[in-house]
Amino acid sequence: MSNTLMDDPLLYLNHPHHPSSSSSPAAVSDGDSYLLDTPQIGSASGSFQNEGFLGGGGLDAGFTNEADYGFSRPDFRQGALVGTVELYDRHVFLCYKNPQVWPPRIEAAEFDRLPRLLAAALTARKADMKRQTRLTICEGHDGTETSNGDVLIFPDMIRYRRLTHFDVDTFVEEVFVKDGEWLHGSPEALRGWYIFVCCHGARDRRCGICGPSVISRCKDEMESRGLQGKVSVSPCSHIGGHKYAGNVIIFGPNVKKEVTGHWYGYVMPDDVPVLLEQHIGKGEIVDCLWRGQMGLSEEDQKKSQELRLQVNGGTNVETSTKDSTQTNEVSANMCGSQLEGTRCCQSNEGSPCCQDPAFQEKREDSDFSKGTAKFTAETKNSKKQVSRSNSFKGAGSRKVCSMPTWYECWEREDTYAALAVIGAAISVAFAYNCYKQLG
Repeated sequence: MSNTLMDDPLLYLNHPHHPSSSSSPAAVSDGDSYLLDTPQIGSASGSFQNEGFLGGGGLDAGFTNEADYGFSRPDFRQGALVGTVELYDRHVFLCYKNPQVWPPRIEAAEFDRLPRLLAAALTARKADMKRQTRLTICEGHDGTETSNGDVLIFPDMIRYRRLTHFDVDTFVEEVFVKDGEWLHGSPEALRGWYIFVCCHGARDRRCGICGPSVISRCKDEMESRGLQGKVSVSPCSHIGGHKYAGNVIIFGPNVKKEVTGHWYGYVMPDDVPVLLEQHIGKGEIVDCLWRGQMGLSEEDQKKSQELRLQVNGGTNVETSTKDSTQTNEVSANMCGSQLEGTRCCQSNEGSPCCQDPAFQEKREDSDFSKGTAKFTAETKNSKKQVSRSNSFKGAGSRKVCSMPTWYECWEREDTYAALAVIGAAISVAFAYNCYKQLG
C-alpha cells in the first residue's frame, strides 16, 4: 500500500481500487517535512466536550513561517493543478469543533468519538454504497447555523441536525446505504453556495497558514457585497494535496441548476474576488486555479478543461515547453486578482490555461446579480487596463500565456463607434466630391 493511502486511511471512502483502505484525492505524496507530528487531542468523553481546548492540534509560533509555508513558499504555484481530484460522487461534511483543536487525523482520533465512529461506519459499509463517498470535517459551533453534529451532504444539498455517536450506524444505513431519509431526523434543504477552505494546521503547516487568510478575505468580501445568507464559508479538515494550499471547494448550482463541487488550488486572498465574481456570480470556472470537480475522473477533468479552452478561444494560448522555473511573483500576477475582462493564465506543466469570460455562459441568477452589481460596476472601469507584459527574466524563463493585444481588448461598442466615424467621414468626402463636380 502506498504512503499516500496510509496517510489518509479514512478520508476517502469506497475507493474502487483499495477496498480495505482509503486515499487522498491528490495524485501526489506530500513531503513529510511539512506535516506536524502532534499528539491526538479531543474530547475526553461524549461527542463534543473540551471544544475550547487549544492544545497541540494547532500551529504554534515556531511553525508560522510565511516564507517557508505561506504564499511565498518555494513550491507555491509550481505544480500542475488540473486532474488532482480523484473520482468521487458524494461529499459528506461533519460539523465538529474547530481547526484549533483538530488533531492531525481527526477521523481516526481516539478521543474524538463522533468523527471516528462516523468514518469507521462509512468505511465498513462502503461496499454497500452505490456512490463513492468522501468524508470531511468542517467547523461547528453550537447555537449557530452549523452546530456540532450537523451533517451536510453534497450534491444532495441537505443537512441533518445534531447527529450523535449513538446514532451513527443507523444514520449511515438509512442515508448512505439505502439512499433514504434518516428516521430520527428530518433533512433540511441547503440553499445558495457553500465554500470550504482547508485550514487543518495540525495536519500541514501550509494549510494552517494559507487557509485562515483565505477565509478572512472571503468573509470580508461577502460582507462588503451583502452576500450573507447566499454564500457560506467554513474551514475544513484535510482534503488532500497539501502542496496546493490554499485549497478551496465550492458547492453550488451551475447554469443548468445542477449542483456541482469544484476544487481550486493555490488560492490566495487576492483570488477570492475572482472566485466570487466569476465562479459564483457568473458560473464561470476559473481555470488557472482549477484542480477538478466532484463526479469527474482525473482524465475527464483534463478533457473538460481542454474543451473549455478550445471554446473560449485557444488562439491566445501559446504552447510552451515544460519548465517549472517561473517565479512566484509572475505566478501571482498571472493568477492573481484578475477581474472581469482580464485573462487568467497559468502554465500547468506544458498545458497552459487561459480563461476568456467573453465566451462563457452567464448565470441567470438575478438575486445574486443584485448582490454583486456594485462590484461589477467598479471592475468594469478596469477592463481596458490589461497588462501586456509577457516576457520573464532568467535563463529558463518563457512566456506563460500571451496577454491580450490592443486589438483583443478593443470593446465591441468601440468598434461600432469607430466604424460609424469612418462611415461618416467617407460620406462627407463623397458629398463634397459631388458638390465640386456639380460646381
